[in-house]
Amino acid sequence: MSRLQSPLPVLNPADFASGQEIRWCPGCGNYSILAQMKKAFVALGRLREKVVIVSGIGCSSRLPYYMNTYGFHSIHGRAPALATGLKIARSGLSVWVITGDGDGLSIGGNHLIHAIRRNLDINIVLFNNRIYGLTKGQYSPTSPLGKVTKSSPMGSIENPIHPLSIAIGCEATFVARSIDTHVKHLSMVLERAARHDGTSFIEVYQNCVVFNDGAWDYAKEQDQKADNIIELEHGKPLIFGKNRDKGIRLHGMEPEVVQLGKGIAEDDLLFHNENCPEPSLAYLLSRMRHEDGFPEPIGVFHCVEKPRYDRKINEQIEQAIQKQGVGNLEELFRSGDTWTVD
Repeated sequence: MSRLQSPLPVLNPADFASGQEIRWCPGCGNYSILAQMKKAFVALGRLREKVVIVSGIGCSSRLPYYMNTYGFHSIHGRAPALATGLKIARSGLSVWVITGDGDGLSIGGNHLIHAIRRNLDINIVLFNNRIYGLTKGQYSPTSPLGKVTKSSPMGSIENPIHPLSIAIGCEATFVARSIDTHVKHLSMVLERAARHDGTSFIEVYQNCVVFNDGAWDYAKEQDQKADNIIELEHGKPLIFGKNRDKGIRLHGMEPEVVQLGKGIAEDDLLFHNENCPEPSLAYLLSRMRHEDGFPEPIGVFHCVEKPRYDRKINEQIEQAIQKQGVGNLEELFRSGDTWTVD
């Protein structure tokens, strides 16, 4: 190392804390997600000046204030659009989009799906608490059918969106799910997402203690979660249960829960392949719901490589410059048809 070079600073999670007063309700699941993001950045060796966090509107979207990185608190649903422009202009930055089930899937749904399909190198983390928390308890796009809220006093009559199904349908190259209180798992998923070369989409089951407390108890409580969630492992059979004696196998094109033993072995089960180019298996897993009698998968559903939008567009810009030279904005502005208004 030359005398002019300085060693990279050794950071810890506290170095990523901004010092701003955190204004989330006590017990909110957002605290855990914030903590795991700090740990993940340390594990990844991220420098604070190389990280940008872009958010929309909602409780989740306060997160940039609490991170000692660059950040944008943008407008409702438009965080993916800002993140797209940022990544194209500053390709060396680690860009993260923080959104919620309302912000990202309602007003921001159009922006979200196009950011995913373009496959630029950003990370989208969607906090899903199945409710509008910041605006005080209206039903959201992920609220279950029949959910009674302030805006649906007789029960919601809208079919809920399944975020991972949307992402996979939009040709996402990295799709994962975790849970706010499953801290080691969440940290692992965030690290995997950050290392992915392309758009990563992570859904996090997050509890709103005030307006939708207990929405994910079946997937979080110690006495329930073993029978209600299944941790995906690449190349491993889908096994779950307190005694790991239950599994998922395919019956034709449909998944079914089976009991191991009694003629059913692990080799009869569905084996997970997160790198399969065809996303049908990942989509099938994204449709397994607790209310339909299935354990809900967590972990990495899909991880493949495809051309990146930000890389390709910058390659086109370089080709245009080599062919036509560096442009002149003033000349471009005054070129073509112009009008003078008296």
